[in-house]
Amino acid sequence: MKTRRSLFVVTAALALLAMPVLASSHREAPGITKTPKVDGTDFYMFNSYEAGRAGYVTLLANYLPLQDGYGGPNFFNLDQDAVYRILVDNTGDGVEDITYQFRFARLDKDFKIPVGGTDVSVPLINIGQIAFPNDANQNVAESYTLSVMTGPVDGNGQGAGKFASDHASGSHRFNKPLDNIGQKSIPDYAGYAAQFVRTIDIPGCAQPGRVFVGQRKDGFAVNLGEIFDLVNIANPIGARDVEPNLLADKNVTTIALEVPTSCLTKNGSRPTIGAWTTAALRGVDGKYNQVSRLGMPLVNEVVIGLKDKDKFNSSQPKDDLTNFGTYVTNPTLPALLEILFGSAGVKAPTNFPRLDLVAAFGTGLAGVNKTGDTVAEMLRLNTGIAAVPAASQNNLGALGGDNAGFPNGRRPGDDVVDSELRVAMGVLCHAFPGAFGCGPADAASGTLPFTDGTFQDASQFDSKFPYLKTPIPGSPNGPGGNGN
Repeated sequence: MKTRRSLFVVTAALALLAMPVLASSHREAPGITKTPKVDGTDFYMFNSYEAGRAGYVTLLANYLPLQDGYGGPNFFNLDQDAVYRILVDNTGDGVEDITYQFRFARLDKDFKIPVGGTDVSVPLINIGQIAFPNDANQNVAESYTLSVMTGPVDGNGQGAGKFASDHASGSHRFNKPLDNIGQKSIPDYAGYAAQFVRTIDIPGCAQPGRVFVGQRKDGFAVNLGEIFDLVNIANPIGARDVEPNLLADKNVTTIALEVPTSCLTKNGSRPTIGAWTTAALRGVDGKYNQVSRLGMPLVNEVVIGLKDKDKFNSSQPKDDLTNFGTYVTNPTLPALLEILFGSAGVKAPTNFPRLDLVAAFGTGLAGVNKTGDTVAEMLRLNTGIAAVPAASQNNLGALGGDNAGFPNGRRPGDDVVDSELRVAMGVLCHAFPGAFGCGPADAASGTLPFTDGTFQDASQFDSKFPYLKTPIPGSPNGPGGNGN
């Protein structure tokens, strides 16, 4: 009976770890699987490192996960009955001070062609080659507005604000490019999509910023297949580039915003800001109900218990200590890793409560990205730490000596999986000796090089806004078909 019980415990632990772990925020909670258009997958915030863009912060919110390029004929529109938000806290209290709200609209032009003397609606979103925004051959057009609100915003309300406008035309409405159908439909997708990067005038901001919303190649790297197969990886403390990235053939939809730093910080007196992204769906009563929330990567996946994942997605950072504090102070992931890989020398930290994780996820780290003493989960960025050019970035961020990277914000090339695995296993007890209640015997595994084996690096991305790569086309054939 004892052997059978031990087998049950290990099998249950494997199953628990395999279900949500290390998939960034793709399908991370039971409820969000029903509404993929409002599923936030990744959130990035970093001091812009594009040449000539010092003094700007880039914020990227990815939605609608696991897009196959060939997903026609409808492809991947965002939800017209939703509001998508990027929220910024610049006072360190876990409450938004600035909110950037995006709302989307779809126009169906209903192109018809004569067939046997009758005009009949076509089944495709384009009837010819596309080269420009709102091309005459485009049967469906998607657009959006961006409004800016200050002060706390009701998470379940639409909110009111002032519209950002196109710097060149003055329009409050922006076009969204078609998804990358294929080269016969859109021969130069990179050039086509670049036309949708717009310089904008932001309410309350003296300098212009930039915006782009459109399909991009999914930038997250993880070996999903083996992770979901009971964490079937060769060695969690082995080489960092030996496992395939099973998201390499997927696309996402990116909401990208670049804002002057001075428009985000509190009168320049508090250089460190926090931010997160949410999406809310309109119910039959007309109210908007928040169904998605994402700040730091992997929190809802590997920290929050299964029963509370939907609750986390509908919650506000200011309430995190009350709602979810135990998941951080007494985390399950390190214990599960010890069960799985104890024979390889993996041992869970014992410094309870885990104040090192409270700092990493809830307040920020002193000297790096601390916003204050309020415990609230969000991505934090010290805007006073200068950006590092892509070629010089360390993909372990602060753990690799590069304080311009994760957890000081998050850049596309930061390997957040490896970083967060090491933090979970106690690396901060060694980085900050004597802090967080860590004793000399605590965090025995804190110096081990934990990895999921899938490589993530700045070289896999562009070095200019919106940084994420051109999406994978739906058709592998060239402009003339048959691979030409």
